[in-house]
Amino acid sequence: MTSTLKLAALAPALLLGGCLSLGGEAPDSLLTLTPSTMAPAGTGGSGGQESALAIDAFEVPKAIDVTRVPVQVTDTQLAYLQDAVWVERPGRLFRSLLAETIRTRTGRVVIDGDTSGLAAAERLQGSLRAFGYDARTREAVVTFDAVRRGDGGAVMTQRFESRVPVAVAETNFVGPALNQAANEVAGQVADWLG
Repeated sequence: MTSTLKLAALAPALLLGGCLSLGGEAPDSLLTLTPSTMAPAGTGGSGGQESALAIDAFEVPKAIDVTRVPVQVTDTQLAYLQDAVWVERPGRLFRSLLAETIRTRTGRVVIDGDTSGLAAAERLQGSLRAFGYDARTREAVVTFDAVRRGDGGAVMTQRFESRVPVAVAETNFVGPALNQAANEVAGQVADWLG
């Protein structure tokens, strides 16, 4: 009877182990984006509705709206970089990086999130067109089409792009190059917004 009780007590733990399978081996590491400049802890911002900026979710093509790093092999052929996995989808990672860059470089109140901008007079929307490795040119490429909607219905658009050379098409080289390219585009957007 004692061994039956022990087995019964262990059964849920054994069943739970089967529920936690991720369908394969976990990657050795995950890629993320890190802002080149960050506001120090305790820093805040304040301002009126007219100076606040809301950043909405970006449109992202399905080919790059995944946690893998796309590789443009030819004009019509796409692959994914082996062993390169993002911690989160690139659209969300880039939006967070962009918000931090704008906040730090402009001093503006930036409202970022899925329910952003309830009190902001200005909105930033856009499309993340490219976010991967181009095997044809051996570059990490980030392309962002920004849409700025201001008070009174004014709309402005601008395309921003950065290309960073990559020595070897491996995660340890492509990941940092994409981080650099994303930071460069974020800086360009922050300068454009002023």
